Amino acid sequence: MNPTLRRAGAHVLVDDVALPALDDAAVHHLFRVLRIGDGETITVTDGAGYWRSCRARAGAIEPDGDVAFVPRREAPITVAVAIPKQDRPEWLVQKLTELGVDSVVFCHAERSVVRWDADRADKHLAKLRTVAEAALQQSRGVWLPEIHGPRPARDVLPGAAAAEPGGRPLAVTDRVVAIGPEGGWSPTELELAAATVTLGDTVLRVETAAVAAAARLVAGRA
Repeated sequence: MNPTLRRAGAHVLVDDVALPALDDAAVHHLFRVLRIGDGETITVTDGAGYWRSCRARAGAIEPDGDVAFVPRREAPITVAVAIPKQDRPEWLVQKLTELGVDSVVFCHAERSVVRWDADRADKHLAKLRTVAEAALQQSRGVWLPEIHGPRPARDVLPGAAAAEPGGRPLAVTDRVVAIGPEGGWSPTELELAAATVTLGDTVLRVETAAVAAAARLVAGRA
């Protein structure tokens, strides 16, 4: 990570790093919550790889460095996951964003308990994208993950390594890992998967398995 990103007083998502502007929520967070003072360094990003250094001035920010670009990794990582219960999708997206996953795909599996109908899906995804934005700012990232769904698991599994006890170890060459519901993948779904991979000897919650798999894959490509 660039030292300026790491050491800045805050990191903010903006629409345009060439002409960075803060919305009311960002102003409140920076100057009322974080109490950023005049002259402090703030970094901004558009979530699409571009970022720059700015300075806080009288409740606003002004550019204090050239626009920089961090290319997306050549080996993008996707985590496909059966929708977990309650607020666990938010925790999952937060942690996967912090880790630097490129894409999160929520799925309906045969044994899924939680399913999003069409009317609710857009609302869920909008909320999760907001969670990802906050996590990107906290982790000083410059690439927002894409968040999709819900998709039928049968459409995702043919290109994915499905987490399943007894599978082979997760490899650094795996780029799409699929985490099933707490009831597990059905035999039909396992037949569709490109491979099956193990995440250890214990039974993990859906969100824990997703983070464990992502951490291994991200570390392997570093």
